Amino acid sequence: MDWFSLLLEGLTLATLVIAHIAFTCRLSGKPAKRRYFAGYLLFLCAVDAVSRALALGEAFAAAGELLALFAFSRLALKNSLPLSCAAAVLAVYTSQLSSGIVGSLECIAFTGITGTPLLYPLVILAVLVAFALCWGSCRLILKCLPPQEEPAPYLRLPLLTSVFFFAAEVFFTQTVYSRLSAPAPAEPGKHLGLLALQVLGLSALLCTLHAYRRACQGLRAQAALDALSQAARAQQAYLEDARAREERTRALRHDWNNHLTALSGLLRGGCAEEAAAYLESLRAASAALSPAFRTGSAVIDILLADKLETARARGVTAEVSLLWPRESGVDDFDLCVIFANALDNALRACLAAPESGFIQVTGRRQGSFYRLSFENTCTPGPLPPMGTGLRNVKAAAEKYRGAVLAEKEGSRFRLHVLLNISEPPGDRSARSP
Repeated sequence: MDWFSLLLEGLTLATLVIAHIAFTCRLSGKPAKRRYFAGYLLFLCAVDAVSRALALGEAFAAAGELLALFAFSRLALKNSLPLSCAAAVLAVYTSQLSSGIVGSLECIAFTGITGTPLLYPLVILAVLVAFALCWGSCRLILKCLPPQEEPAPYLRLPLLTSVFFFAAEVFFTQTVYSRLSAPAPAEPGKHLGLLALQVLGLSALLCTLHAYRRACQGLRAQAALDALSQAARAQQAYLEDARAREERTRALRHDWNNHLTALSGLLRGGCAEEAAAYLESLRAASAALSPAFRTGSAVIDILLADKLETARARGVTAEVSLLWPRESGVDDFDLCVIFANALDNALRACLAAPESGFIQVTGRRQGSFYRLSFENTCTPGPLPPMGTGLRNVKAAAEKYRGAVLAEKEGSRFRLHVLLNISEPPGDRSARSP
């Protein structure tokens, strides 16, 4: 291998390293560090050396790049399995596609200049153009994917499409082009057709990812609509309970003079025991007008009374130890989202559990934060993935610089919600991303 081949190979590997690591870090929202580039470059050099020594071709090189990028994403960046697979496939596919497109252009444009001194700078220029095309394609792919701070469910769906495009591109690269050697002249029509196919492949991938982004937006909009509907139902329950309590209060006030007259008559007649019993019945009637729970928040009181009354009717025992601070800055709507989703999930888990159901709700202030804990019985097994209800709870907690932790131990499930209650709502929302 002469000096130019070494230079070309080193330049190609360097551009691959920059494109792959930068894309993977941007996709996962993690910072790119120098050791990432150095380690990945060493691995690619080893893969390239083995591929050249054994004449394994482009397919082996692409497989090595996939494996290295996947391992880097999982081990160094601690990304999830679907995200690591998507990052590796998209990054390697984009670089292969860029090389293929530039290879087609080389075969068309370089016809007649093979063997001349002008070929060397043009080949180097082609590598740089391929890198620029890869970089631009990666930026388009990142724009077509959902923002990193937003959840991206069902990532496996666009991943399958990307694997198909990637396999097709590796086939083109292996059978027609080679990034390790200068392209040989051929029929321009053939390369124009391949160029069109590769451009269409990139366009189809971008359209697929854009459709996936819109689908994720639809899922988030549906989740927000579900949260609004749930809050509206809770507010309706609050209004109905308040209306019923007002009617009972009005009825008691209407008959209050009659009750006092009857009680006075019993006392004047010397019927002390009857008067005490009558007074006790009045006290019971007055107590029935009070809410079942007094946590300091009318919304929480209504939700606890509504959900836990349903739970007790189904044979589920419930305990509440909670005192909500008067000046918390947490909106009633967000409290409704947190308690309604947490209690609904707890009730469903208790009804599905083989043993008797139990729900415990506790709250405690911890400095500038308030910690809510929901514990309930559940079926044994691994911790299930976060559903729509818990995602709504997490979104509500993050509005207040808080966090959500779900854990499972045997047949017990615990949900901890941490809320920052020290900041005014205006300041908090102004700094929210």
